[in-house]
Amino acid sequence: MNTAEIHVEVAPELALFVPQERRRGATRLATDGVSTLGHVVESLGVPLTEVGELVVDGRPVPTGHVPRDGERVGVRAVTRPQRVPGAPLRFLLDVHLGTLARRLRLLGVDTAYESTDIGDPALAARSAAEQRVMLSRDRGLLRRRELWAGAFVYSTRPDEQLQDVLDRFRPELRPWTRCTACNGLLKEATKEEVADRLEAGTQRTYDVFAQCGECGRAYWKGAHHEQLEAIVERALAEFPQRG
Repeated sequence: MNTAEIHVEVAPELALFVPQERRRGATRLATDGVSTLGHVVESLGVPLTEVGELVVDGRPVPTGHVPRDGERVGVRAVTRPQRVPGAPLRFLLDVHLGTLARRLRLLGVDTAYESTDIGDPALAARSAAEQRVMLSRDRGLLRRRELWAGAFVYSTRPDEQLQDVLDRFRPELRPWTRCTACNGLLKEATKEEVADRLEAGTQRTYDVFAQCGECGRAYWKGAHHEQLEAIVERALAEFPQRG
């Protein structure tokens, strides 16, 4: 087996994925001489979903490139905003990102979410079947080859998670058009149409309602409306919509 020693420099944005000693400039790395550069980068801890470009001796190369002795490799982060070709932009979130899922739905972004742990193979299969971008903090899940597309969620704070996803993908925002519980589309509803889903106090206090076309859940401007409106206004201010 012909081994090779290369020099690898990881972009600062990706530093959290690699050991401390590889976070400052180019460092030496011994390879087996047969593994692809994509495999080598993943072995360092960097999910390929986070790699925008691989550069060898100043020229871009595909993930299938087999590094040769003495090559200098640059691992660059995804360029933002990231364009996802193919299907309309939509997401799939794993069990740990429930708050982020509800906030994306509040903004009208097509967001599927698994509230139970169905396992990485099933999540990856759903991402592929429905052509959804898998959002997760699980690096192992993001390394699965079945994924249609994926992205690492960098923060554990919902506000920062939402800002990061909106900044990275710039999805079209259509607030108040999706059910935060099931992702179904909302439609205007009369008080009579949703009366069986309302408490007496709600029926007396509110007159404007919406209802999910999928699960039937009723919506109105209740006690938490100001908090939700603040999330919407902040998102629209930071990421204004075209037209």
